Amino acid sequence: MDVQIHWTYITPKKQETVLVSDWIDAQESLRLADDFEKTGRTKALEFVDRNGTAWSKKELEKLLKEIESEPHDVVAYFDGGFDHETAQGGVGAVVYYKQNDHRYRLRANRQLGEIKSNNEAEYAAFWFVMQLLEELGVRHLPVTFRGDSHVVLKQLSGDWPCLEDDYNAWLDRIEAKMRDLGIQPAYEPISRKQNKEADSLARQALDGQLITSRMELTEKG
Repeated sequence: MDVQIHWTYITPKKQETVLVSDWIDAQESLRLADDFEKTGRTKALEFVDRNGTAWSKKELEKLLKEIESEPHDVVAYFDGGFDHETAQGGVGAVVYYKQNDHRYRLRANRQLGEIKSNNEAEYAAFWFVMQLLEELGVRHLPVTFRGDSHVVLKQLSGDWPCLEDDYNAWLDRIEAKMRDLGIQPAYEPISRKQNKEADSLARQALDGQLITSRMELTEKG
């Protein structure tokens, strides 16, 4: 989790100025804050995350303690598929994360109706990932999202525009959930070969094979 420190500094002539740091790791920001306070010229300290949420020092310390026992170091893969004959969609997701010094992999899929195309299935797959992250309890953390739908990822990152109303509705829903969970996203487009786990889950969903499983990974897993 990255934050900026907003340091209200009091000059020797009792003037106040607000100094803003670069983006730094939250744990490091607390160590720096301790040094700032030792100067005796600190009126206030505030920590602002990449979603614009502001934290006091005590609030940030409490948050970081809570995060230790919650899912973190999260990498989420997604993929969607569409069957034109049945007009059914299938979505698959794989989430890797750490919790309490252990590594886990969550695999899940879902069959969907009311999907009109393979493109729409990709947006639905990303929304499915957001639902899984919410269920896992991922809050106020960076998450890396990987998928072979470069369109979805480029639109979410703001690199490409979205001109379709139906797809914009999905993007609005996803971005609202992202803000609600306080997730700091990093979008990494990958090849279909690199996304084979999520792709396989989406195909299984289309065949009616529904899967939800979580397993602890060994060091070699």
